Amino acid sequence: MTSTRANTPSATYGALRAQLATLTTEAFRPELAEIDQLPTADIARIMNGEDRTVPQAVAARLPEIAAAIDATAERMARGGRLIYAGAGTAGRLGVLDASECPPTFNTDPAQVVGLIAGGPTAMIKAVEGAEDSRELAAEDLDRLGLTADDTVVGVSASGRTPYAVGAVEHARALGALTLGLSCNADSALGAAAEHGLEIVVGPELLTGSTRLKAGTAQKLVLNMISTITMIRLGKTYGNLMVDVRASNEKLRARSRRIVALATGAPDTDIEAALAATGGEVKNAILVLLGSVDGPTAAALLNEAQGHLRVALQAAAARTA
Repeated sequence: MTSTRANTPSATYGALRAQLATLTTEAFRPELAEIDQLPTADIARIMNGEDRTVPQAVAARLPEIAAAIDATAERMARGGRLIYAGAGTAGRLGVLDASECPPTFNTDPAQVVGLIAGGPTAMIKAVEGAEDSRELAAEDLDRLGLTADDTVVGVSASGRTPYAVGAVEHARALGALTLGLSCNADSALGAAAEHGLEIVVGPELLTGSTRLKAGTAQKLVLNMISTITMIRLGKTYGNLMVDVRASNEKLRARSRRIVALATGAPDTDIEAALAATGGEVKNAILVLLGSVDGPTAAALLNEAQGHLRVALQAAAARTA
């Protein structure tokens, strides 16, 4: 009779337990074994000390992060999309970063996309088995009609999550740019991606709770990827969010403040410029600094592919 021992749950879980035991993010810290006995202020102090180490871990990988961002911006300048793919906390962080790009940078919602294993339901409730499927990741990417101009960022604290690894493997096979963001060295995700970004933050305060330091590290790197890519794409003017989408009263007030900071113009001129440009902040700045009308500002920005500084130079050349 053929033995089925290798296929038993105990054998499967034993192999996975052995694999997890090798990961820095899963390491047990005996010095914290009685942390539950400490006063709240002491636990908070320990956590704060742990958190302070995260930016240092990110700083150690800045050259790799910068190279990945430049490659991403190059693809997006050709019309490509930025797509995050992850499970659990990592997936939620990707969805969060993607969802904040339209109001911050006036991107089309389809330009920066967050995929989480199990779909939208997984944002608030775990979907059993979803993170274990490479095939599910491939299906999710195929539904987006992935192209070689797109960038796919697999996000996984452990660097072994099948959904994230599968997304990167599938995307790379289709010619897309791939980034693998993890918090363990020599990870499967890092090896699968063209740009492996391994931010090693060390063992967590609570054993295996990677929503803590690992989650913070991933959030910091995702902030860099989206923000700096948008800077490279001309979505800012200096450190001003000139492509902000004024979708509520706060953002409408912020829009006027941004125009004022960029131009130094009086409120009456700012209101007139915004009226002439349909409320577009970048266009209004060009109207005021470039001494052009609204339609001309729109045309110059279109020719400059949205880069305000380039459009300003073109406006200056028109009047020279």
